[in-house]
Amino acid sequence: MAEPGKGVTAGKLAINVQKRLTRAQEKVMQKLGKADETRDAAFDEIVTNFNKQMTEGTKLQKDLKAYLTAVKAMHDASRRLQDCLADMYEPEWFGKEEMDTLAEEMIEKEMDNNLEDTDTLWLDYHQSLTEKSMATLDTYLAQFPDIKARIAKRDRKMVDFDSARHHFASLQKGKKKDEAKIAKPAALLEMAAPSWAQGLISAHQVAQTNLSFNQAEEELGRAQKIYEELNVELQDELPSLFDNRVGVYVNTFQGLASHQEKFHKEMGKLSQNLNDIMTKLDEQRQLKKGGTAAAKSGDGAKSEEANHSESASSAPKSAVTNGSGGDLPPGFVYKVKAIHDYTATDGDELELKMGDVVLVLAFDNPDEQDDGWLLGVKESYWVQNKDISVKGVFPENFTQKV
Repeated sequence: MAEPGKGVTAGKLAINVQKRLTRAQEKVMQKLGKADETRDAAFDEIVTNFNKQMTEGTKLQKDLKAYLTAVKAMHDASRRLQDCLADMYEPEWFGKEEMDTLAEEMIEKEMDNNLEDTDTLWLDYHQSLTEKSMATLDTYLAQFPDIKARIAKRDRKMVDFDSARHHFASLQKGKKKDEAKIAKPAALLEMAAPSWAQGLISAHQVAQTNLSFNQAEEELGRAQKIYEELNVELQDELPSLFDNRVGVYVNTFQGLASHQEKFHKEMGKLSQNLNDIMTKLDEQRQLKKGGTAAAKSGDGAKSEEANHSESASSAPKSAVTNGSGGDLPPGFVYKVKAIHDYTATDGDELELKMGDVVLVLAFDNPDEQDDGWLLGVKESYWVQNKDISVKGVFPENFTQKV
């Protein structure tokens, strides 16, 4: 006795094998030109758009994943660079504590400037891209395998429909021939069988022919119904899916741009902090360098002053006053050149014209210096008057070092 279910499974397998053989035969006949094929140019164009859409979406998904990998790599490189800067920054240099704060990997926000540290910014940036842009794209592409499978099923059912159509047409065309063949051997039957037996045999053959014809007609109807239902569904869904790609691309790149803008804005603030520390460190170095040079020149000036004390004492008082401070004003740090015009908005500011050369001076009290502002006197005024009473502050980004 066969096990339960075995017969059903074997029957389904046999049916599937028969379907595959029938489809293969039908495709061969169509390729040889011996059987016509159902064609739908509009649907073929829809499928072409679908394939293009799936290819583009898959490429976008791949490139976005590569971008996320690059973001992570940049995060690691940035962290190593910060660690390197923290290790090489000497304790006596300007802004050591601020530098340590910038280099620290914290999850909290900095207390001084209310900015997230770089490590947290990188992590948030990567997470936002993954959870929003990447997730949206993954959801969009998740529907493509099912639709692709349905398109393949529709193509198979179309072959089944063509096969059933050709089979039915063949039976319909040969029906008269079959009836003639059934009627032809009547003379032989008359000789071999009674008249009542001849009628039974003919009726049986006609019934068999009609049964095959009716079965083929029913099979054609079922095949046509399955094919047309799939065809109609896909013709409705595929154009709508193709139109929706615009919204998906907009959301993906709009989200990407928004996350980039936020990330680079915060990173820009931290980079500006680092730039300010480096600028002040360089100014400190220049001040020390200028102080050493002034000390050396001061030793030589003492001997020169002794040799020329008589001439100096006999010179007019105004000449001695105007000549004090040497060739450069006291507290000189370096020279800058104005690259933009700047109109002073306060009494302590220095008005600039493009091309003006300014002698940058050190602040008497470093705490009075605002970030991004320098103190100085125009070189032309100093050369003519040897006077720094007209010194003023000006924005550093309106100038460049010379």
